[in-house]
Amino acid sequence: MPFTVLLVDDEPLVRAGLRAVLEAQPDIEVVGEAGDGAAVIPLVNRLRPDVVAMDVRMPLMDGIEATRLVLRTVPDPPKILVVTTFENDEYVYEALRAGADGFLLRRARPAEIVHAVRLVAEGESLLFPAAVRQLAAEYGTERARAALDRAALTEREAAVLRLMARGLSNAEIAAALVVGTETVKSHVSSVLAKLGARDRTQAVIAAYESGFVAPG
Repeated sequence: MPFTVLLVDDEPLVRAGLRAVLEAQPDIEVVGEAGDGAAVIPLVNRLRPDVVAMDVRMPLMDGIEATRLVLRTVPDPPKILVVTTFENDEYVYEALRAGADGFLLRRARPAEIVHAVRLVAEGESLLFPAAVRQLAAEYGTERARAALDRAALTEREAAVLRLMARGLSNAEIAAALVVGTETVKSHVSSVLAKLGARDRTQAVIAAYESGFVAPG
């Protein structure tokens, strides 16, 4: 079955460009479009997309609030890929903190757009480039550091979190640590539970905000 995508952007030309790129792929299907975040919830409930490609800045409801609403109200919510013009935009960081699974630059090449959608849909690695890592580190707080300390990660869990923060997939982490992928999945689940994180993105943000992992 193909990955299904909902496009949400207030610029029709951007939506048209994304649709053209994604629908050229045999394993991706664009199932709908919206021009504002306020339209996302009914469309997600009706279309049940695997991924929502969401503009971070829209006039009525921005991508941050729309992300929060989707994750708070939709059972088994889709993955959310934030689309933005500037990679160091604080809106992007806030969207990731709200629960988005990654972000995509509007100027990305077609191959990068396709890769981003597949990566987010599969859910086992992150789109978390250097600019966002730096923002996360700058937002670091004593509260974040204390929460990381309370998590009391084991040595292996700490190693897994560091590799997650580098954007590695489960298979890549398994290769780096010379263990099986099922073992990695178990460690990832444990890390998320101990950190109280909804997903990998939230865990990685916690790692940078606490100073457990440094950008660079």
